[in-house]
Amino acid sequence: MSYPDARYLGEKGEIIAVYRPVDKQADLQIGVITSVHYLATGATTNGDFGLYRWKMGVQPSGAAPHFHRTISESFFILSGTVRVFNGERWLDAGPGDFVHVPAGGVHGFRNESGEPASFLLLFGDRNRAAVSFRFRFENDAPCPRYRPDCGAANHSAASNLWSVIRE
Repeated sequence: MSYPDARYLGEKGEIIAVYRPVDKQADLQIGVITSVHYLATGATTNGDFGLYRWKMGVQPSGAAPHFHRTISESFFILSGTVRVFNGERWLDAGPGDFVHVPAGGVHGFRNESGEPASFLLLFGDRNRAAVSFRFRFENDAPCPRYRPDCGAANHSAASNLWSVIRE
């Protein structure tokens, strides 16, 4: 096994860890349904990954089936039940369950349980170029089924859109 080329060439380690307390206000509030906490964006990880904590309320919400051309997406369920579409069917994922979707994999996620749910969402890009996102909420018609991101992916939540836009 070989390691990738070194990215840090200093003689001593640095004091550069980033801390985010659990009680920090959400970075995005989508109505009263969902809050999104930007735990680590591509800007803070130097393009390594993007990690977000999604907290969904009791009202049904989520993203319609779609896929990404450049990134993988992984889900780790923290609480409640999140329905995750694996390209063939919807799976009920609970606390401790993990779902990984490689680039090109059709997927979606929803909370339809009537109870709150939360999960960690990890975006990864082997090219380290497109793992920072900001999420925007818009009132609009749902996006077409399996719409590729092509620079932006629209996620439908009921009759609303969540736009995922590269930073």
